[in-house]
Amino acid sequence: MPILLFMESKLKKYSVAVLGATGVVGREMVKILEERNFPVQNLKLLATEKSTGVFINFQGEQIKVEKVTTQSFENVDIALFSAGKEASIKFAPAAVKNNAVVIDNSSAFRMKNNVPLIIPEVNPGEIKKHNGIIANPNCSTIQLVIALKPIYDFVGIKRIIVSTYQSVSGTGKQAINELREQSQAFLNKDKIVKKVYPHQIAFNILPHIDIFLDNGYTKEEIKMINETRKILSDNSLKITAFAARVPVFYGHAESVYIETDEYISIPGIKQLLTDFPGVKVIDDPSRFLYPLPIMSENEDDILVGRIRKDLAEENGINMWIIGNNVRKGAALNAVQIAELLILEEK
Repeated sequence: MPILLFMESKLKKYSVAVLGATGVVGREMVKILEERNFPVQNLKLLATEKSTGVFINFQGEQIKVEKVTTQSFENVDIALFSAGKEASIKFAPAAVKNNAVVIDNSSAFRMKNNVPLIIPEVNPGEIKKHNGIIANPNCSTIQLVIALKPIYDFVGIKRIIVSTYQSVSGTGKQAINELREQSQAFLNKDKIVKKVYPHQIAFNILPHIDIFLDNGYTKEEIKMINETRKILSDNSLKITAFAARVPVFYGHAESVYIETDEYISIPGIKQLLTDFPGVKVIDDPSRFLYPLPIMSENEDDILVGRIRKDLAEENGINMWIIGNNVRKGAALNAVQIAELLILEEK
């Protein structure tokens, strides 16, 4: 389901709050609200105490970031949260109590039975089930499921093996700064300082994201498994994930292997993906055309390429998926959920 930009000035307007407004995703949320002409009557920017006092531009106005409290959500219609799990757990109930609908970018509520986990192109109907909180999926989950949804619907998918190569912006501003500073230090043969990651990230790859669990998987990998099943409403789906952090500033990459229930040709897959909203196929190896993280810098679509048959499994397919983790993987998807929310009111 394509989500349209809001162009008509006569639309009802809404009071919107952004919690975590000074962070990488929060700033992008503010930017996207303006880009897409979201019908904002009043914008309230919120953050923790250490980030208050900053001014952020919105529609030509400099708006001061306020310290969030449980009273911050009075008269707010829609609250976009991107301040981390602890802040969401603390402040989402207060926002809901004030009749705001919370669209939360953290992992706090994603797997709650009464909280819909939504990608507007994939499962828009779930929005009707919300009780004041709607969860935004993990960035790596969003790009995976968008690319697989048309294939899943047409021929079914019984097995998914995904390896992610995730940029440092997924960790936040401090990680972006750490990669930049470590890269400069490495090239200048200076001392490498580690603050965000346990090992040097510059010119390196870290084979884990988030904390390790008792089963040997990381929390990020389990998120992808559980969220994919929930979004597709298929708990029988066999899926495994391996998540790595790479020295790239923006754009997550995924190497994906799937086994379909029924046979489908490669041209058939490419056509399905081309026709699906939010996906762009870039796949011409003869001209070295395939998705790259740098292509996603100003790109909202999920980029798919290197689509080919597996050499050992008749119904096996390999592909390469790139997504802008800050935009479609977080901020844009949240704003699109808000657009879907107000369209449901009509």
